[in-house]
Amino acid sequence: MSASARVDPASTTTLDSRPPGYRAVAGLSRFLLDLFYPRIEVVGAENIPLDRPLIVAANHHNSLVDAMMLVAVFPRRLRTLANAPLFRNPLIGPFLRVMGGLPVHRRQEAGNDPAKNAALFTATTTALRAGGAIMLFPEGRTQPEPVLLELRTGAARMLLAAHAEGSLNPPVTLLPVGLVFHDPGTFREGDALVLIGAPIETADCLSLASTDPQRAAHALTDRLASAIRGLIVEAGDRESLDLLHLARELHQTSALPNPDGRARVAWLQEALRVYRTVARDDPGRAANFRERLSAFARDLEVAKLTPRQLADDTAPPTSPGDLTLLLLLAPFAAAGIIMHVVPYKLTGSIVARILKDEEEEATDKIAAGFVFFLVSWAIEAALVFYAAGPWVALAFVAALVPLGFVAISWLERLSSVTRRLRERKQMEANADRIASLRARGRALADELSEFARVAETAEARA
Repeated sequence: MSASARVDPASTTTLDSRPPGYRAVAGLSRFLLDLFYPRIEVVGAENIPLDRPLIVAANHHNSLVDAMMLVAVFPRRLRTLANAPLFRNPLIGPFLRVMGGLPVHRRQEAGNDPAKNAALFTATTTALRAGGAIMLFPEGRTQPEPVLLELRTGAARMLLAAHAEGSLNPPVTLLPVGLVFHDPGTFREGDALVLIGAPIETADCLSLASTDPQRAAHALTDRLASAIRGLIVEAGDRESLDLLHLARELHQTSALPNPDGRARVAWLQEALRVYRTVARDDPGRAANFRERLSAFARDLEVAKLTPRQLADDTAPPTSPGDLTLLLLLAPFAAAGIIMHVVPYKLTGSIVARILKDEEEEATDKIAAGFVFFLVSWAIEAALVFYAAGPWVALAFVAALVPLGFVAISWLERLSSVTRRLRERKQMEANADRIASLRARGRALADELSEFARVAETAEARA
């Protein structure tokens, strides 16, 4: 997680008020997420209020990782709403209780006992009126597709219920958050964007609630849904989202610095809007463009190239320093790999067998890895203790985490070096094929620009 993208907890007035157990869970979440995702970007942290009652509402498509992400990046205690059965889970339940989680009983669990969820609203009202913060995912369930499900009214009703007990100054802030993941289930290859929007305007809905609370709750929920939609890319399915990312890379291969997450999301949203306008007015042309973009994506994958690499005339050379560093670190990396290969392979194998839903992949890998690595470390340390004594075992335990990071860094550097060598070889051996791919990429980028002009003309006529 980039330091420049984080809220600095040490600079806030709310960190010290977080209970020690919560701080420990937040730190562990941050560590595990930084380990799993090489890039986590936070945009809009200035919108987080530090000293007033707060409801954080986010989209939900990466299971428990979504909650971990918010806990890791928000500099204040967030009391999370979670399905009641999770509190009985032997691995997750203790963490939820330490964090002050609030159980939500779904209809099939609450049965004919409305008091179960009445108690939830009593607890949220108490927390908000005390100046606390609540985190929830108003879609009500997790799903992996890039689309926002219909929001439930829980967030709005909690906000209105807190104000119904009497005036609040300052009032409860309703803060929308967009969570955008790319390749979220792949260790060290995915990335995450936490896009924190501006607070939702609530004053008029609070006034309306005194005479028509149901209408006020629905109006506030609609407003929240619109705000979250403005923070994510609703491509409809993951294939379309992947093609959008490819289109952006084709369009921006000449740009040197990557724009921040907000700008990237805005570009993807605009490209999607343009494509849908063209598809409405000229479906054949839009379908042909998508088919050619899909074929281009497949050919790039076969060639193991990206648009940015394709745009370069020659692959970047491998420096002697890279090779020297690889050689110097090789013994330490080998030790780290030997220490960690068993739990790493076991995690991948077990998750592949038990995985039912793709939105659970990252959660399952983090949870299984957390358990398997701890157990493996304990067994390895015991074996070293019996074989070489306590001091060697202590040194072994102290080296586990540092050598693990050395192994990860070494493997990623080795992958980068071999990729550059492969690219250089391809550029030299397949010049005609590379030239053809480059020409196809430019043609697709030009047509995407033409789509924007066509859409602008169509909108002007309308």
